Amino acid sequence: MALIFPPEAPIVAPVVGTSDSIAVRRVYCVGRNYAAHAREMGFDPDREPPFFFCKPDNAVVPVAYDQVLTLDYPSETQNYQYEAELVTVIGKSGSNVPLEQALDYVWGYAVGLDMTRRDLQMKMREMGRPWEIGKSFDRSAPLGPIHPVTSVGHFEMADLWLSVNGDIKQKSDVKHLIWSVAETVAYLSQFFRLEPGDLIYTGTPDGVGPVKPGDTIKVGIERLGELTVRIV
Repeated sequence: MALIFPPEAPIVAPVVGTSDSIAVRRVYCVGRNYAAHAREMGFDPDREPPFFFCKPDNAVVPVAYDQVLTLDYPSETQNYQYEAELVTVIGKSGSNVPLEQALDYVWGYAVGLDMTRRDLQMKMREMGRPWEIGKSFDRSAPLGPIHPVTSVGHFEMADLWLSVNGDIKQKSDVKHLIWSVAETVAYLSQFFRLEPGDLIYTGTPDGVGPVKPGDTIKVGIERLGELTVRIV
């Protein structure tokens, strides 16, 4: 039996300092996981249970540290926005993971961008519809090289920043996550079986805003380095 349409090659993200890569499986994103960002989006940041949306694996665009990734301004939007995020890489299978064991499931971390067609997201939100056309479009999840936990440890605190054309737009610390990495992994595993290669974009701090063609975005996290994206 032959496949009518051969499957696409997997999206692979390089592991820093090695020739190894990790095949991306699923991409989970945590919504409103910093209090200040929840407020700027018009929500009460009280510690409600986390909620998630997904992007397709091929939304991920690996970005090397010595590379400037070019992203086309996407179609059907007038408000294309950046969101800087710490990304968690899952390294083993598990469901209903106990909180005290959750970090054992984390293989590594990376710098990520959740690029968003904000006007379309807001329109869908107002209509009570899913966010896919605002969040899950092509090349909407740039990802820096993956750092193994064995090299960088876990991230209870670390500076996070994003600049546009050299001007700092987002500046925070991952210690301000409403739901920590461990809590996020444990909670998510109640609803989905986590598997190696799953990515969790853990949320963005306040300061999100629009970009236009010609703008250069730099986003970095302490101990994980900085990636660069140019909008064309």
